[in-house]
Amino acid sequence: MLELGVIADDLTGGMMVASLLEREGVRCPLVTSTDALGHLDPSAQAVVIGRKIRLIPADEARADVRNSAVALKSAGTRRIYYKYCATFDSTEKGNIGPIAETLMETLNTDRTIFCPAFPEYSVTVFQGRMFLGGTMLGESGKKFDPVTPMTNSNLVEVLQAQSQSRVGLLSHGKLVQGKEAAVQTLDEQVARGNNLFVVDAVDDTDVTRIAELTEDWPLTTGADALPMFLARTWLTNLDNIEQRTLLPASPGHEAVIAGSCANATLRQVAHFEKHHPVFRFDLLQAESNPHIIDLFKDWAASRIKEGPVAVTTSADVDGVQRAQQILGIDGAANLADELLGQSALALQELGVRKFVVAGGETSGQVMNSLGINQVQVSSFDNLSGGYCHMAGSDAHSLVLKAGALGNESFFFTALNRMRAADEAA
Repeated sequence: MLELGVIADDLTGGMMVASLLEREGVRCPLVTSTDALGHLDPSAQAVVIGRKIRLIPADEARADVRNSAVALKSAGTRRIYYKYCATFDSTEKGNIGPIAETLMETLNTDRTIFCPAFPEYSVTVFQGRMFLGGTMLGESGKKFDPVTPMTNSNLVEVLQAQSQSRVGLLSHGKLVQGKEAAVQTLDEQVARGNNLFVVDAVDDTDVTRIAELTEDWPLTTGADALPMFLARTWLTNLDNIEQRTLLPASPGHEAVIAGSCANATLRQVAHFEKHHPVFRFDLLQAESNPHIIDLFKDWAASRIKEGPVAVTTSADVDGVQRAQQILGIDGAANLADELLGQSALALQELGVRKFVVAGGETSGQVMNSLGINQVQVSSFDNLSGGYCHMAGSDAHSLVLKAGALGNESFFFTALNRMRAADEAA
């Protein structure tokens, strides 16, 4: 019996949830396909399925998530959690609403909640409005996101625009009145035709209340924080939790793959380049050069034995806009994914077994290209939950990170952790 099955809409977000559950003492591997559910370690209490469904067409996302939910239920999973970005990244067409509605139908439930708040990182919701620290979502840098610009801070309105079901609000005022009052409020709104509920959460106490309210629900949704609080409703021993900060060894060369265009990643690539070589793909040039991967492989082969190398499609705002104007938004994103996936495979052929990957979409592409469908995850720490290991005769270790996370030396911190694992072995 698995206590919790998490369906994550991208890989780095799923990895973060798995590592946060590991920090709570929950053994939680991450898989990238439902086929791997039949090969979980017997000690697993939860599992994360990391999928690449945030930006695909809504119909495809619905079919994908339905398959994951059916497989989790067949594996004996007690409850399911749909995980999306803490900044509610989506468009007017989805996919948060369509996926949640599909899961409700599949699990035969008439309600679910949306709790994207992560108070530990100053992401909160009050009166249905999201705040990043003291700034409302629609006034933050997220309004400039090239793919999912978040210009509306009212999550009820954001969710309603992409949903068939009616959206309601479970406010902070109702939460603090206790579980009975919250249940009554939800029952009354469901009777009036509301089925989807954005929930206020201004601090960890609110998230605790939400977990206690929904602990027996077949479906909950949210960002990274709520699964930890759900776990605390079933864990009996919260003392002497073993933290796994070093995973098994992965002897081999080292490389960094960066696809994110977030400012943090751009700074990290620039800092890395002060010490090690970086190969930069120009998307417009690569689009017209059928031999570009061969050029990259020759470049990497002449350098990889001297230390880590990096490959990137990351660009500043002007560079992103130039590529999108010629290739289209989807065309530019798809080409970048293809180039970095092929680069990962080329690096693997050159003997790389330690990878640092920046960007959620990029991480999914790299894992798929390398043929990795199940990993052991470390406990959450200063690597932001992305450190993982694929066991076997040809072991691989990776540190996957969301684009916006980490200081400028993050790549070096990640590489040093994997080196320490080799030394410890």
